[in-house]
Parts: sequence; C-alpha cells; structure tokens
Amino acid sequence: MFDIISDANLAALAGLVGGVMLGLAARLGRFCTLGAIEDMLYAGSTVRMRMWGIAIGTALIGSFTLIATGLLVPAEAVYLRFAWVPWASVAGGLVFGYGMALAGNCGFGALARLGGGDLRGLLVVLVMGLSAYVALSGPLARLRVALFPERALAPGEDLPGLAHLAERLTGVSAPLIGIALGAVLIAVTLASPEMRNRKALRQALWGAVAGLAVVSGWAATQWIAATGFEPVPVESHTFSAPLGDSIIYLMTSSGGALNFGVGSVAGVLLGAFIGSSIRRHFRWEACEDPRELRRQLAGAALMGLGAVVAFGCSIGQGLSAFSVLYYGAPVTFLAIFAGAALGLRHLISGFAPAE
Repeated sequence: MFDIISDANLAALAGLVGGVMLGLAARLGRFCTLGAIEDMLYAGSTVRMRMWGIAIGTALIGSFTLIATGLLVPAEAVYLRFAWVPWASVAGGLVFGYGMALAGNCGFGALARLGGGDLRGLLVVLVMGLSAYVALSGPLARLRVALFPERALAPGEDLPGLAHLAERLTGVSAPLIGIALGAVLIAVTLASPEMRNRKALRQALWGAVAGLAVVSGWAATQWIAATGFEPVPVESHTFSAPLGDSIIYLMTSSGGALNFGVGSVAGVLLGAFIGSSIRRHFRWEACEDPRELRRQLAGAALMGLGAVVAFGCSIGQGLSAFSVLYYGAPVTFLAIFAGAALGLRHLISGFAPAE
C-alpha cells in the first residue's frame, strides 16, 4: 500500500477517524442506545430513539450508494458473508440488552463514558472484552458453535440481505431499495413534532454523523482490501470483539498488528475525550456502591457473551449490519430493545406486578 504504513495500520487509521466521529456523537449529541430506550420508555421522549432512525437512514443511503458505485462489494462485507442464524440473533440480542441495562450502557457507551473520565466505563470495557473472547475463542467457544453454528456462504449463494432479497423478488436493484428505504426512514423520523426545535435538530445532525462513521468504515476497508497486499476484512464499527482485540494489542503490540477494530476503540475514546472537554464535562468518577459495581460487572459479562452470539453489539448490528440490511439486524435490534426493557424493569421495580 504505502512504504511507511501497512494495510492493517491504514485500516486502524480509518477506524480511528470513524471512532472519533462516534465518540463526538456520544458526548456532544448524547447518542446512546440505552439512553434512547430509557427516554422512550420512562421519560416520554423519542428524540434520542429518532437519532437512531437518522443514523440508520444515513448509513443506509451511504452504504448502498457505495454499493451502487462499486465502492463496496456486498458479498465481501462481513455481515453478508455468513448464513443467518435466527435463534442466535434473538438469544444474543436478549442477553446483550439485559446486560446493557445492568451495566448502564453498552460497550460503545462505556468507551464514551471512559473518554469523559468515568472509570466505571473502564471496568465495563475490560470485562466485556474478556467475556467476548471467552465466547469467541475461549472456554465457551465450542458450546457457542454447537448451539449457534456459523456457516460461511458458498460461492454464488444468495446474500442474507433484505435489499438483495427484495431485488430477487421484484427485480428492483438492491442499491435503489436501500437508498429509498434510508430516505423514507429519515423523512418519517424528522416528521415528528418532537423534532421541530433547534436542540432536537442538532441531535439529529449527530445521528447523521454516527451513520456517516459507519459508511466511512465500509468505504475505507473495502478500498484497502481491494488495493492492498495484506488480507483486510471489509467491516465497519462494532464494539464487542474489538474491545478484546484492543486489550490483547496493549499487552502484545510488539508481536502483533493493529486492525480496524482497535483503531475504532481508540477513536471513540479520543472523540469522547474531545467532546467532554468541549462541553467541560470531563471529570474523574468511580463507583462508590459495591452493589452497583457488582451489577455493572455482571452486565458487562452478559454483553460480551450476547454480542458474540448475536454477531454484533448495538452498534455492530444496530448500525453497521443494518446499513447493509443484513437479515439479523432488525431482529437483533428488537431483541436488544426487549432485553434492555426487561432489565430496566427489573432494576426499577424488581419485576413487581403492574397495578
């Protein structure tokens, strides 16, 4: 690629740039999965959930524009290279969502909190990264594969994407379907009266930034894979296994290389630090309640396991996989929502019967 930078390091740099965008969206735009769910269920506000609509719509338009112009080959995108396992999306999503409620944020949210000085985020990141590797290649890997077997697609096999399915059924091109769906989603999201004020529109803009971060990941890794000499996966942002990758890199960097995920993790930390400094919100915090600490550690462990089973976290499935309309993305996203709702109810009412 270049004499002074390897393909893997170039991918890490691309991850860093997109990660900074996501970190800024989290700290300046309050882009947060659990926060959006809490606001919707308990505060009567859908603004932050509509930020997700803007982010997904932007990611759809951008990703399918890349596909239409040949800058992204869908068959090489990581989420479209494997057959969908429906029960993995449901089970993994539920476990991840429940763990997210216990921990108080997802892996991405923990990185954003850590970038603002909250050391509780560090504990969540460390435990989630370790837990993800336990399920990915550690003691639970064989059990995971037995319960949720993965299968790479055979050459010429139909891609597990909703737009590509619609193309086979209707003859309308997949890029046109994806772009149109993204535009409709943005239009519907912005149509709400809640979005007709300056603050909500600013948050919508940060949702679009999060979507563009995902698009930048696809574009960069596809270009590197197509023009470089090293095997670089075509991927975008997710925060489950990359947390473990980052821990391993910090311990063994002299014998290993950077990758997109490690760069993405570092980028979110940097972006969150910049954003919290701009807002003057940076301050050191720690957990003072042992029960809270126990709850957060348990939630982080559940998130790591759930994300590996579901093939992605709230960002990985909710944005990156959604941007190429992978079959499992909406199912996993709904399962995460349901798991988080159950976890929040447990925390708030202890499963007390509704009156």
